[in-house]
Amino acid sequence: MDILYRSNNAVELSYVEALLRDAGIRYMVADQNMSVMEGSLGILPRRVLIEPDDMDRARRLLADANIELGIDDD
Repeated sequence: MDILYRSNNAVELSYVEALLRDAGIRYMVADQNMSVMEGSLGILPRRVLIEPDDMDRARRLLADANIELGIDDD
């Protein structure tokens, strides 16, 4: 799986999850437990991972929703 999105914003993360779920794109949220361990400081970002075959469609979906990916494009 590849990183689609990274953020410390739990509200926006929830929105990204809803968009992906509604579009039928399988995803996984990484680093959720690490973020819980560090407390409420929001230092450690969570990552949304998706299958490489879904990357273009997912990026367009987030761009249409005006969501910045929070990662450097290669």
